[in-house]
Amino acid sequence: MKEAIQHLRQSDPILSAIIDRVGEYRIEFRAPEFETLVKSIVYQQLSGRVASVIYGRLERAAHGKLTPESVLQLRPSRMRAVGLSTQKTAYIRDLARHTRDGRVVFEELADLPDQAVLDRLTQVKGIGAWTVHMFLIFALRRPDVLPTGDLGIRNAIRKAYALPELPAPAEVETLALKWRPYCTVASWYLWRSMEPNANL
Repeated sequence: MKEAIQHLRQSDPILSAIIDRVGEYRIEFRAPEFETLVKSIVYQQLSGRVASVIYGRLERAAHGKLTPESVLQLRPSRMRAVGLSTQKTAYIRDLARHTRDGRVVFEELADLPDQAVLDRLTQVKGIGAWTVHMFLIFALRRPDVLPTGDLGIRNAIRKAYALPELPAPAEVETLALKWRPYCTVASWYLWRSMEPNANL
C-alpha cells in the first residue's frame, strides 16, 4: 500500500493534498459472493439509510440468509412488500437464476481479469458497469478500478480540481492516467474527500 500512496503523491499534487487531509487508507472489503452483489443492487440509486432498511427486511424475509434458493422461494410480491421496486425485484431474481444455473459462479470470478468479470456480470439484468466496478473494488479487491460513471467520484474531481462543471466519464479516464495502476486507491481517497470530516 505504501507503494500505491507514494505513486499517487508523486504523480498528482492535488491528490497528494487529499491524501494528507483524509489520512490513512482504510478501505473495508466484503466477501465476493452472491449476497454482496444482491446488496449492491438494493443500494442502487438509494440513500444508504433507506437501502439498509430494505436490505434488512429482504434478509429477514429470506430467513436470514440470501442465497439463490432463498430468493427464488420468495414470491415477487413478497419482495416488493419489503420495499424493493418491481425492477430491482426482477434484477435480484435474474441474478439468483444465473447463479443457480451456473452461468455466474462466484468462486470463479477471483481468477478472471477485470474485463471478463464485467462481461460476465453485466449479462445479468440490472447489473451495469457501476455495480461491477463496486464489486471489483470492494469484493474482489482489485487495485486499479476506476468507476468513471460514479457521481461521487465526478463530484470530488470537480471540487478538487476546480472544474467549472462535472467531468464526463472520458475526462475522468484521461485525468486518471497518471494514477494507474492504483485507481482504486485514488477513488477511495476521492470518495472520502467529500465527507464532512475529511478536513477539506
